[in-house]
Amino acid sequence: MLNVNSENGRPLRRRCVLFMLGGVAAAGLLPTWRARAGGITAPALAFDDDALVVAGAQVWRFGPSGDGVLLTTPRTPIRGLTCHPNRPGRLFAALDGGGLDRSEDGGRTWAAASGGLPLAQVTALAVAAEAPDTVYAALAEDGLWRSEDAGISWSFVMDRPWLAEAGREVLTLASVNLASGMGGIWIYAGTDQGVTRVPDCFCRWQDVVAGDAMDALVAGTSPAPEAPLPEGEPVKSLVSAHSAPERLYAALPSGLWASTDGGVAWENRSSLHAQALAVDPADPDHIAATSATKLKHSRDCGATWATLAAL
Repeated sequence: MLNVNSENGRPLRRRCVLFMLGGVAAAGLLPTWRARAGGITAPALAFDDDALVVAGAQVWRFGPSGDGVLLTTPRTPIRGLTCHPNRPGRLFAALDGGGLDRSEDGGRTWAAASGGLPLAQVTALAVAAEAPDTVYAALAEDGLWRSEDAGISWSFVMDRPWLAEAGREVLTLASVNLASGMGGIWIYAGTDQGVTRVPDCFCRWQDVVAGDAMDALVAGTSPAPEAPLPEGEPVKSLVSAHSAPERLYAALPSGLWASTDGGVAWENRSSLHAQALAVDPADPDHIAATSATKLKHSRDCGATWATLAAL
């Protein structure tokens, strides 16, 4: 409840068969609030136009003035949230325990968006960079699914990434519009072993490489980047900047990392331990994050942070 105060190549494998089928730009200071959502340790964040939507056991919306408005209490706590900067009002939410909901009014009302999707936990969500009707969902112990009709129907498109000799769960997803992808679009995935990506032809997960990534994909080579993310650390959140597609931010146990070249080279911007990230679609330097018991933001690419609200 919120209390607002004034203040790579890999061996071919079959995906797991599931038998049950089922249907963040905040400009001023935000109020203090508290959230508890069962097993969810941090609320989900997403930008919707010029507002920041914060969702967990309840859905709140914070406008540019800093005022927080309680929108609704969802039928199931929300653990993941995504939206499209060119389609204000449309949000997709991953529900705790499995399933997806969609909102067309900025989070005030929700409807099921899981047609044909297996009843399994959705571990990550992303809306396609240039197509607000296309949504990607990663399912636990399964793989990557895609809907091209805003959640009405879904189809399986890719197994889980194969990293460090094992199939890895996708913890976070980002759709990035880069010229080196098929049609310009890459799907980046953060796992417990780092970042990998696949072009939207879904031919093969691969490491992020310098130069012509498609040539590297065909050749099967993956030269190591000069400044990679730390090895073996889970990527808790991975986001791209809509107004600067080559800008990526990643939340790791070692801190907040940033890349300005599509993930080839990374720089540690701060020691902030963030659980969720969101980037202002109009300002790639402006980031919102949940960290421990605080909602924070940075206006200098994560180098310094100010507290917006207490969790």
